[in-house]
Amino acid sequence: MQVKDVNRHRRSTAISAVVCLVLQVAIAPNLGLGNGRANFAMVFCGAYALYVGGRAGVIAGFLSGLAFDLLTTGPFGLMSGLFTVFAYALGREARNRFADGFVASLTSFGTGAILTLFAYNATMVIMGNDVNLIDLLFMRTLPSFALSFICFMPVAWYLVQRSGKGSGIGSGGKSSLGKRGSHYDVRGI
Repeated sequence: MQVKDVNRHRRSTAISAVVCLVLQVAIAPNLGLGNGRANFAMVFCGAYALYVGGRAGVIAGFLSGLAFDLLTTGPFGLMSGLFTVFAYALGREARNRFADGFVASLTSFGTGAILTLFAYNATMVIMGNDVNLIDLLFMRTLPSFALSFICFMPVAWYLVQRSGKGSGIGSGGKSSLGKRGSHYDVRGI
């Protein structure tokens, strides 16, 4: 009989959401590269969408975007809408995509993150917050992406290891063959 501990999953989600919120409030304003800042709300949104996906991932994307909107001076609802689309794109398969390996999860997050940050900063330029396209790309979007991607890497590594992905290209783990034995193992005879 298999028992699923739903509360453990909820506790770990709540703890990681609170940790990302605290990091977004306390660390992100001080951690900058050019005019870009690390986006811990995006890290939580991407990790949750890749780990759980589906409707829960979209809801987490909307709520983390809403928290980001409340913490910044940008237009209210812009990042929550972008994070909702970001979470939908990452979690549309509704499965643990960290089981695909470290490189696959980084590629999925990186593609979605750069597009989301570009859309956010381009909207800010369209709204008249900034008129310089060089600043849009090289001083805001790319530094924000780099810092957010660097912050996502340890989270992805941890979740890949937790997902039990022990072998395969890009997984970074040892082969699971030595742990379980091979199909043709005769030691138990």
